[in-house]
Amino acid sequence: MLTRRVLLSAPFLAAPFIASRAAGAFAGFVAGVRAQALREGIRPEILNAALAGISPNPKIIQLDNHQPEFTLTWAQYRARVLPDSRLQAATTAYHRHVTTLSAVAARYGVEPQIIIGIWGLESGFGAKTGGFSVIEALATLAYDGRRASYFRGELMHSLRILNDGDISPRGMTGSWAGAMGQPQFMPSSYLQYAVDFDGDGRRDIWNSLPDVFGSVANYLARCGWHTGQPWGQPVQVPAAFTGATGRETTRSLAAWQAEGVRRIDGRRFSRTDVRGALLQPDGPGGEAFMVYDNFRVIRRYNPSDDYALAVGLLGNAAA
Repeated sequence: MLTRRVLLSAPFLAAPFIASRAAGAFAGFVAGVRAQALREGIRPEILNAALAGISPNPKIIQLDNHQPEFTLTWAQYRARVLPDSRLQAATTAYHRHVTTLSAVAARYGVEPQIIIGIWGLESGFGAKTGGFSVIEALATLAYDGRRASYFRGELMHSLRILNDGDISPRGMTGSWAGAMGQPQFMPSSYLQYAVDFDGDGRRDIWNSLPDVFGSVANYLARCGWHTGQPWGQPVQVPAAFTGATGRETTRSLAAWQAEGVRRIDGRRFSRTDVRGALLQPDGPGGEAFMVYDNFRVIRRYNPSDDYALAVGLLGNAAA
């Protein structure tokens, strides 16, 4: 996931790796992981395959210690994550997979456009999923990091996934921070939300588009998605507007309308009883959006207003 303030998919922060640790310390760490996994019911043959030959990955350490931080305006962020090429790709992807997307929507009540929006932002419609071994990445970060407990937990979750037989250790690839497959689920999210939509007995978010789409839809549905309701819409705000904005300030559209807020085409809102919040991500004079409950659900996937706006706009472009 790409957010405005920190260009990363999630808050993956770990302390600098201490290279001077005694030789064999990592082997001791892995032995501890193995012992814990055995106590938790992971089969020995799974552990043999998953943990054989892993070592602290220096590239992961480098990426973790040098995470780029940028402060982008919404306009800059939008230009970066929603170029014309991605908007066009969203339309192509939607029409190419509309049959599967429609079946997923019928089961979970999540509109295809939003699934496309998340898929497009997370992995470029499946093109960029990360080539790191998830087991090695999580072990590296759990071995010596500020969030060692978190990453050790995710490592144990990843071993449970292997134990379930959904993917092989070799096939379990993802980002340097352990986000997996086309929807970029962390292992804990995978265990909670991934589904076997194609019915082959495995939850394969790496290779099966039905499983990818179904898993994203299940995530949103279980986080409270409201079927048939919009995430938000661009709006016009009068230059003299001085009212409160932000997603925590919700009012009826009748109240917003009384202050001069209008649809982007200048017309009045068709439903004035609906409650919404007014966002002006770059402040007065910049783009403005009225956002609704489904916007908050998108933020459960990534707690960034900019990310949620981009998902919604990419979804709008898809169909």
